[in-house]
Amino acid sequence: MNVFYEESGSFKVGSIVSKSDASFQVDTQHGKRAKIKAANVILEFASPLDAFLTEADALSAGIDLDFLWECCGGDEFAYEDLAREYWGHAPSAVEAAAIVQCLSGAPMYFYKKGRGRFKAAPEEALKAALAGLERKKREQEQVTLWAAELAAGRLPEAVGGRLMELLFRPDKNSLEYKAFDQACKQSGLPPLRLADKVGGIRSVPDYLLAGFLMEHFPKGTGFHVSEPAQAIVADELPLADVRAFSIDDAATTEIDDALSLRTLANGNVRVGIHIAAPTLGIAPDSELERIVYSRLSTVYFPGDKITMLPDEVVQAYTLREGQDCPALSLYVEVTPDFEPVGFENRIERVPIAANLRHAELEKQFNEETLINDPGVDYPFKQELTWLWHFANALEKRRGKYDPTRVQPLDYNFAVVDGKVQITPRKRGAPMDKLVSELMILANSEWGRMLGEAGIPGLYRAQTMGKVRMTTRPEPHIGLGVAQYAWSTSPLRRASDFVNQRQLVAMIRGEKPAFEQNDAMLFAILRDFDAAYSAYLGFQDRMEYFWCLRWFNQEGIADVTATYIKEDLVRVDGVPMRLRVGGLPEMPTGTHIRLAIARIDELMQEIECRYLGQVEGAATDTPADEE
Repeated sequence: MNVFYEESGSFKVGSIVSKSDASFQVDTQHGKRAKIKAANVILEFASPLDAFLTEADALSAGIDLDFLWECCGGDEFAYEDLAREYWGHAPSAVEAAAIVQCLSGAPMYFYKKGRGRFKAAPEEALKAALAGLERKKREQEQVTLWAAELAAGRLPEAVGGRLMELLFRPDKNSLEYKAFDQACKQSGLPPLRLADKVGGIRSVPDYLLAGFLMEHFPKGTGFHVSEPAQAIVADELPLADVRAFSIDDAATTEIDDALSLRTLANGNVRVGIHIAAPTLGIAPDSELERIVYSRLSTVYFPGDKITMLPDEVVQAYTLREGQDCPALSLYVEVTPDFEPVGFENRIERVPIAANLRHAELEKQFNEETLINDPGVDYPFKQELTWLWHFANALEKRRGKYDPTRVQPLDYNFAVVDGKVQITPRKRGAPMDKLVSELMILANSEWGRMLGEAGIPGLYRAQTMGKVRMTTRPEPHIGLGVAQYAWSTSPLRRASDFVNQRQLVAMIRGEKPAFEQNDAMLFAILRDFDAAYSAYLGFQDRMEYFWCLRWFNQEGIADVTATYIKEDLVRVDGVPMRLRVGGLPEMPTGTHIRLAIARIDELMQEIECRYLGQVEGAATDTPADEE
């Protein structure tokens, strides 16, 4: 005797060697002996094994599923009964097996209820299943058609509309992804290369921006604000008796800080550090505050920026020339020896006499004019000169003053009609040092005041070489201060916005928005730290691309660079670091020459070859790599 049985989802036959209630020993048609469960045996038969499955398959293929389904009725049935009714006589083993194969192979039509028992699917369920099957067939045809177009170098409209999503955040169940993935496999191209081949990458910076926005601004960069910032009635705040001025580049619209100077009767000088105060008009838990804690920072990149706050809010609180602006002021009393001897906080209106801009100011206020003083007059010359001397004293006070230190360059990017302009600026120029030292002073002192008042804030700390954020005052070794709480850019950074809210509460004697160990404050710290790092990373990627574009645009074939360590160098004249294989050992700061072998703007790749050291060039240690 032989058996027809099911194993691992397929039907097989074998010759019975022995059997028990629970199992059979059989010789398969391929000559192997196997042990099978009795529960898997569907029928026993005496006809030869060789042609059994072939004949059953042929009969099964000829059975009309719709007719078979109509024969079943609505009740559960045994396959033997259906086989007898379908064939019109007691079925042979082959005919019975054909019915079993047909029933088992059509799960949309027939539900399996047990060994040899089935039930016809309800009519509505069957119609839905068949419609789904037809839909999948049509979808696969569409996928195949799109994939063929992509492989041929054409971009289907439907795929093009979701191309950035496919490259950065694909839905692997979508038809567009399946077609794109199939085309990549057929063409042997990685996704980005295929997208470029079919014309989907018209602009590399637009492609980079699209990926960044998709990850960090999935709802777009626009603001949808139904409630404006609360208006501040001018008379509510006292008017400061100062003429303040700001120092920023021409593109700055979020003017957070301004300075003032006044000589006191005792011969000391009172320095005013005035910070824009949006927290005075943005209510706690308001829609605008939620925007601050959602965006967390302004995003900067060559040619554009994405502001943290809506433009109308920025314009309401920026320290604009000719206006009396709400501000949080830190007044520092300084002796003639440039020693700070007293600090005072005020919430007030500050008259902004001027918004000084880098491009014009640096022509008149620079190291050359400060040392030689050609007698040329310019706005706020006396105040700027005094503040520069004070800034040098503050730098010495922090233990960071070193006139011999090699200062790396800063770079300004401008993109005009697709052409990039990279303009170097010496870091540590008088106007830069002046502003940075006074902001370090304000951030350090305000951080100290919050700590002494027992009010938490958002601090930057550096110990053991690692910079991190904390809610309690800790030393920042790199800056040489006992604590450092970002507080001077509340229009641009959520950390500064939070600290300003805490400072205002401290000054007014009110309950702060965040108490010690506040879970919300820790959440803001975590989110801000992650977002700020991501935004800086995006800025670096965009600058890296525009450096590559500049090399191609200017036809530059070789460059000089400064060796940092191992295979890492810093290219001279642009803000770019590279890894160059095959570099010999040399002292840090050695100047070398590199040949540009290949640039791939799309993949943001550059390959350079070492040509040798620059003859006659002295080695130096870059300040930012020490």
